[in-house]
Amino acid sequence: MRMSDVIEEFIKELFEEDQSNLVEIQRNELAQQFNCVPSQINYVISTRFKPSQGYYVESKRGGGGNIRIKKINNTKSDYIMHIINNIDKKITVNEIDILLSDFLTYNIITEQQAKLLKVATSDNVLKLDIDIKDEVRARIFKNMLLNLD
Repeated sequence: MRMSDVIEEFIKELFEEDQSNLVEIQRNELAQQFNCVPSQINYVISTRFKPSQGYYVESKRGGGGNIRIKKINNTKSDYIMHIINNIDKKITVNEIDILLSDFLTYNIITEQQAKLLKVATSDNVLKLDIDIKDEVRARIFKNMLLNLD
């Protein structure tokens, strides 16, 4: 596992341990615990705990960098609508992979649905100019999410 994956897993485990929708961490303490630089913690939080993935992050400067991460999903349909509303006009294959991983973790979709979403939005299917590919991908992904059972 890469360091980013390990840090992400640790933070997600904090949610499970507390059985709450709010986790507070100290950036510097976490960096020390994982023997990495604080910017690594920032990277993980900014890429793995975005609103489009069902999280709200509040960061305070100074004092070791206190960070509050709030899980903002309620029901399956609320979660999906939240994701749809927070996806930009463009989305990359990597961003979709992260979302699909989260969907599977939280039992939002089935393995079969994840495979279909991944295939339909893959670069193999979207043989388009690079400047419109991620925009078309976002429209397909949003539309498919809207039509999940």
